[in-house]
Amino acid sequence: MRFDVIVIGAGAAGMMCASVAGQRGRRVLLLDHADKLAEKIRISGGGRSNFTNINTRHDCYVSENPNFCRSALAQFTPQHFIALLERYGIAYHEKKLGQLFCDDSSQQLIDMLDAECRAANVDRRMGVRIEQVSRDDDGEFVLACSAGNFRAASLVVATGGLSIPQIGATPLGYQLAGQFGLSVTPLAPALVPLTFHVDDAERFAALAGVSLDVAVRIGKTSFRENVLFTHKGLSGPAILQISSYWTPGQEIVINLLPDEDAEAWLAERSGSEQLLANAMGELGWPKRFAEAWLAAHAANVRGKDLSLKQRRQLAEALHHWRVLPNGTQGYKKAEVTRGGVSTRELSSKTMMANAVPGLFFIGEVVDITGWLGGYNFQWAWSSGFVAGKNC
Repeated sequence: MRFDVIVIGAGAAGMMCASVAGQRGRRVLLLDHADKLAEKIRISGGGRSNFTNINTRHDCYVSENPNFCRSALAQFTPQHFIALLERYGIAYHEKKLGQLFCDDSSQQLIDMLDAECRAANVDRRMGVRIEQVSRDDDGEFVLACSAGNFRAASLVVATGGLSIPQIGATPLGYQLAGQFGLSVTPLAPALVPLTFHVDDAERFAALAGVSLDVAVRIGKTSFRENVLFTHKGLSGPAILQISSYWTPGQEIVINLLPDEDAEAWLAERSGSEQLLANAMGELGWPKRFAEAWLAAHAANVRGKDLSLKQRRQLAEALHHWRVLPNGTQGYKKAEVTRGGVSTRELSSKTMMANAVPGLFFIGEVVDITGWLGGYNFQWAWSSGFVAGKNC
């Protein structure tokens, strides 16, 4: 069967692309190996989907070329997606930091995108295994699938990344890029918890569940949010954010008192008989965290027992706690994949491969990784819209 456009992947980017292309009068086939639509949308945001961020900017994305996403984000903004939601009467709210969530259920987004595809006469087929993709002498793409053979002048790859394999993530998109001669940047789990080395894991194991408001930094990149201790290491928004910038062997620096002058605070207690672990309660620290952290730094003493040199050393550690992670919790716990099809290979205005006319890559499969908080969904909507306008 022949179509104008075949879209592989019925997730956020793929459904957006298919509906926009169909609205242009293109005959579109949307394929997915899964039986259910857009599982990643369904499970996101605790079932309410953090579907965009009103503060979206190009510098909220990690890539070998962070400027690449400028064009797509300008062509389809958070306000455009919000207008689509409002047209369907979907209620939403801002939780914090520009993050928008559905009031009710993420299923509303899936139903909306499905309705858009149906209105655009998109031929959607689920549970289809793609066995081979090739290109014939006329330049058309030919797909041999479990549901038959299909061909089209345009092929859009919206297969996602490697994150959350339990809902069906595969490397198909990267394999197709390689097959057609496109380079793929190094891949890694992103927006993912970090793990401790054995010594730190044992030292802080009892702190699982403790959460603190901190600033976490790698180089010049810093995030101010909560960090959460787990049985294996560190998680929470601040850690998930910084994980997108972390590489193995690299330290992260945690400011445990971002709103305090630690040296001045310690100086005020220089004559105190009170143990520092107890005094730290004034700073909002849970006692068990204060005891474990100070014990690890041989500093769970009375304020009067610290010399000026020791106060300065402890203040430095409080503002610059250096942690060397052992690794991450991997793709199973990662929200997205860092890296992907190189942006050097694609047109930022159309998402088409520069060297392969008619071949498009969109969404997570591309080397564009957003911050936590709706940025990755916005990239899916924007890149899908742009490809849909041009495929």
